[in-house]
Amino acid sequence: MEKEYIYILGIESSCDDTSAAVLKNHVILSNVTASQDVHKAYGGVVPELASRAHQQNVVPVVDQALKRAGITKEQLSAVAFTRGPGLMGSLLVGVNFAKGFARSLNIPMIEVNHLQGHVMAHFIKENEEDNHMPPFPFICLLVSGGNSQIVKVNAYNDMEVLGQTIDDAAGEAIDKCSKVMGLGYPGGPVIDRLARQGNPLAYQFAEPNVGGFDYSFSGLKTSFLYSMRKWIQEDPDFIEHHKENIAASLEHAIVDILMKKLRLAVRQTGIRQVAVAGGVSANNGLRNAFHDHAERYGWTIYIPKFSYTTDNAAMIASVGTFKYEDRDFTRMDIPVFSKVTFE
Repeated sequence: MEKEYIYILGIESSCDDTSAAVLKNHVILSNVTASQDVHKAYGGVVPELASRAHQQNVVPVVDQALKRAGITKEQLSAVAFTRGPGLMGSLLVGVNFAKGFARSLNIPMIEVNHLQGHVMAHFIKENEEDNHMPPFPFICLLVSGGNSQIVKVNAYNDMEVLGQTIDDAAGEAIDKCSKVMGLGYPGGPVIDRLARQGNPLAYQFAEPNVGGFDYSFSGLKTSFLYSMRKWIQEDPDFIEHHKENIAASLEHAIVDILMKKLRLAVRQTGIRQVAVAGGVSANNGLRNAFHDHAERYGWTIYIPKFSYTTDNAAMIASVGTFKYEDRDFTRMDIPVFSKVTFE
């Protein structure tokens, strides 16, 4: 019997990146993303501008994804799309395109939770022989601009949030502290670059005291702001003279907060297969901490390729492939949602 080829088109439009990808039986054929530079001038994502840019980008991005995959739209098995969480206007562009595209081809639609997508980015295969993926169950630290969570992953469709931020996410804290330093938006890559040249123990900032596996970053942010104000009063050029050390110390504090709770989760669950996902997983300090913990505590770690850390459609198509195999399809009248963790 001839093997069934499953071609899934993934569409991701939850924030400011328009992305489309094609997977063939879990193997990536293409992953195309159009980023939006317009938000840099405003120091953050402007929802109205984001949704307009998605409208301009979605058709050419899907076209490129199909061309790079070397298939026609008629070969697609289903369309997987991000249903949420995210910006409502941005989500609506991707969802409405997916609905029209799927209906025109008479193929199923598959809704995907954006956060589930980040976790399942670890299951994107580079080729048929690629089997470097975490075994179930595993612990995943999901850290991005909007989310900081420790998730126990029992199966692709069974994820349990053990702890999450009670205020700001780690990526959000980095971006806001970067703004205080006048480094622009997005702050993550700038802080990461500067931190490589600084002393992580140069300065200390307040770390939260929150019970269980939950996170908090608002106190650190406040401590950072007050410290900057005090030091700038003493030396107006303080940030310019010490930005590498400030960035390294900030990164060290945030990674330390993240890893303390992660160690606790691993200890209490006894699960030593540990993954990281989301935009902040591109941070070198966090990646180094994972390697350090693998050596010190005997963890088996899973760190995604840089291209799968930020919002991308390959991770959406990854979940879509699992759902297709289970025939878990979506109704055409499905609404989007802006806020949710895991269903």
